[in-house]
Amino acid sequence: MESPMEPITQLLLEAMPVLPVRDTVLFPHMVTGLLVGRHTSLRAVDEAMLGEEQSILVVAQRDPQIEDPEPSDLYAVGTEAVIARVLRLPDGASQILVQGQRRVRITGYDQTRPFFRAQARLVVEPVEEGLAIEALSRAVLALFEKYIQYYPDVMDDAYVAAMNIDDPGWLADFVAANLAIKLVQRQDILETIDITTRLQKVNILLAQELEVLELQNEIHSQVQEEMDRSQREHILREQIRVMQRELGEMDPQLQEINELRESVEAAQMPEEVAAKAMKELDRLAAMPPLVPEIAIIRTYLDWLIELPWAQTTEDQIDIAQAARVLDENHYGLKKVKERILEHMAVRTLCVAADDHMRTPILCFVGAPGVGKTSLGQSIATALGRQFVRISLGGVRDEAEIRGHRRTYIGALPGRIIQTMRRAGVTNPLFMMDEIDKLGYDFRGDPAAALLEVLDPEQNRAFMDHYLDVPYDLSQVMFITTANYLDPVPPALLDRMEVIELPGYIEEEKLAIAQGFLVPRQVQENGLAKVGLRFTESALRGITRQYTREAGVRNLEREIGNICRKVARRVAEGKKVPRSITVQALPRYLGAPFFFDQDAEEQPQVGIATGVSWTEAGGDLLSIEVSLMDGKGQLSLTGQLGEVMQESAQAALSYARSHAGDWDLPAKVFENTDIHIHVPAGAIPKDGPSAGITISTALISALTSRPVRPDVAMTGEITLRGRVLPVGGLKEKILAAHRAGIKTFILPTKNRKDMEDIPRKALRDLRFVYVDSMDQVLPEALVARDVVPAPARSVVAPRSRSRRSQPPLAGPRS
Repeated sequence: MESPMEPITQLLLEAMPVLPVRDTVLFPHMVTGLLVGRHTSLRAVDEAMLGEEQSILVVAQRDPQIEDPEPSDLYAVGTEAVIARVLRLPDGASQILVQGQRRVRITGYDQTRPFFRAQARLVVEPVEEGLAIEALSRAVLALFEKYIQYYPDVMDDAYVAAMNIDDPGWLADFVAANLAIKLVQRQDILETIDITTRLQKVNILLAQELEVLELQNEIHSQVQEEMDRSQREHILREQIRVMQRELGEMDPQLQEINELRESVEAAQMPEEVAAKAMKELDRLAAMPPLVPEIAIIRTYLDWLIELPWAQTTEDQIDIAQAARVLDENHYGLKKVKERILEHMAVRTLCVAADDHMRTPILCFVGAPGVGKTSLGQSIATALGRQFVRISLGGVRDEAEIRGHRRTYIGALPGRIIQTMRRAGVTNPLFMMDEIDKLGYDFRGDPAAALLEVLDPEQNRAFMDHYLDVPYDLSQVMFITTANYLDPVPPALLDRMEVIELPGYIEEEKLAIAQGFLVPRQVQENGLAKVGLRFTESALRGITRQYTREAGVRNLEREIGNICRKVARRVAEGKKVPRSITVQALPRYLGAPFFFDQDAEEQPQVGIATGVSWTEAGGDLLSIEVSLMDGKGQLSLTGQLGEVMQESAQAALSYARSHAGDWDLPAKVFENTDIHIHVPAGAIPKDGPSAGITISTALISALTSRPVRPDVAMTGEITLRGRVLPVGGLKEKILAAHRAGIKTFILPTKNRKDMEDIPRKALRDLRFVYVDSMDQVLPEALVARDVVPAPARSVVAPRSRSRRSQPPLAGPRS
């Protein structure tokens, strides 16, 4: 660093040895001891001792870590010093005592081996006087006095020595030499020749150091005060304890320990858990009162004591009563109710035989609003068990399931143990909602943690990280819910018995509305005394025209909307209706949102009626085929999925391979473009069950034979024309019945699914069971001797909605 002001004169000195030093800067007039250990430095000291004045140049290294420095590694400004004494040490090093004389600036090096020898010029400092110098000197002395009070490493007589220094430059050097500052800051002071500037820099350094020292002193005082207070409290507590002992009173901490010990004994813990609790109690009793770990151990013991270890509720074994409870709270759901009643029957026999029974782990899968959670509550009521529930949606941390280890601040058990404490018994009905919404990230996979919980072979000794003792979950009846099974890991899905809850059909929604929704909404909206009721046609109109869902949430919401409007009229003193009819719906709910598609009125060429399954129930599905002159290309429109496109390809291949059966020209497929369209193009469609419908519409267009308008069909087609079974039959048949269809064609292998079809639909529809397309066409196409109706547009009417269809409502053919 260059000085801000050049000296008045500079005198050239004789070449002399150079002593590089690492961790200090030698100032003029300062006396200090230096430890010399490097070979080159020892040679430089020996060379200096041979001179008359025993002078040596002391220069600081730029980087103290360099063991063998070069001239470029040394600062240019150093101090000429006189060696006063040399003390040889046993290890070969030397301890020398040097006194700084004058500032010098090295101009060049004569040699670097075996030691440094340099040419230097004497830096003559200017003599400055005046009020500014005097003020700065006094300020430095005042700050230095305060610095000595806070910094114990500086001797007290250093301030006395500073007071007796008349030279301002010397004063600045003396104070800088006694400050605990960095090597670079010391060198900066050494290279500053101007006295005023040097005093200003020292003043700034003193102020900075004082600020740090004052803060350190404040912190130290606070710590000391806290230690003194803690020690005083400890002494007072010990005195109180001694006085209580003399008076025959019990120590409060000892009394608390005894109460905890009694609670542990009364909790009926397993032997291993009780031993762990007693060990923690012994640690707690041995700790002083103010140790922070006391709160951690106390919280841990509270968790162990409050958990249910042997408390149970007795299961209801009256199967008839359980069946009544389930029927009162839920309409339909035959398979679920049968599974619960079977469990109760097996439980009854196992209790009678004194055998252990595995508790089932069920998974209810269904669309939102079909009653999965409320069904769990009804099952708990039917079984006489406590009902507890957690939602797993959005859980991403494995510790949410297993808990955190006690080494973490604020650690707690996982949700499983927390919920068991809330249940208060070891055999509750434990519902885990939204298991398909679990996530995972860098904190672990919660689904993997649930493998132990939902495995009957492992959950006898479930290990929570916080408790660190086994907890028995084998008596818990776990029920999980999900909207879809695809996101659930296969290993987790394998541990559960999956029960699907299909969406409610219209008739079921009507029964639920009449038996459950309407009475509840009438009661909740204060209309019980009014006696408001809904006609069947009104409920059917709400279901068809204002809701389109698998469950009944929106249906209840619309019923509640009507009830609130009626309640307002009651509150305003206006006339209110006693019953809500279908004609009144637009007045309360506005224009209809949905429209059902009806069957075609006249036979049409190239238009066949199929049926589709959606989460909201079944629906008709028109298939339109148009033929045009072209090059034999096939176009598919209507937002069809891959499976449905493959069904269209299979239908075309079947038609081409059997062209001779219908007397079609050989080149009709080469010179004709075929366009197959499924209306409602905004709704995705997929599935194989429209195969025979596409084939019928295609053959109708090729042979110009119309398709009967009162016929609907479903079934998968193969290249050989075989008809394979499909799913969702109940919803499809009811959609056809609702639209006025008279004949329903379906695969023969689906005859087994007819058990679930309502009797009214069985009476009103004629069912035709088929195994091949040869059986489909005579039933679907109008006979050749029947004159077809005048040609109409091939665009069939389709349901339209003022509301956007939800993405999940797309039909599956």
